[in-house]
Amino acid sequence: QVQLVESGGGSVQAGGSLKLSCAASGLTRRQICMGWFRQTPGKEREGVACIYIGGGGVYYDDSVKGRFIISRDNSKNTLYLQMNNLKPEDTATYYCAASLSAYYCLDSAEYNYWGQGTQVTVSS
Repeated sequence: QVQLVESGGGSVQAGGSLKLSCAASGLTRRQICMGWFRQTPGKEREGVACIYIGGGGVYYDDSVKGRFIISRDNSKNTLYLQMNNLKPEDTATYYCAASLSAYYCLDSAEYNYWGQGTQVTVSS
């Protein structure tokens, strides 16, 4: 079974940077997309960034475009999210996810497997 474990969250001041990691196990060719999502209390989980495995595209939510970078190290089965110029509105629990079939990879409903999440807090 697919297992995803996030790490790298923490507390930073506005303008700072963090790099999140997602260690994955049990992945097969059936997983065509992986992504990062975030959620705050009282709000729906929203897509942050996603990447199609095996040469597909990379997509970002407009709120993070130009500041965040998603990447994957296939040899280590690890997904990353480099977050730069963090803003207080980036504060959330961040989740790593894998999808068997994602027509729109920033839609959380397209994903089948989820990690437990890692907290990111950005102070002003």
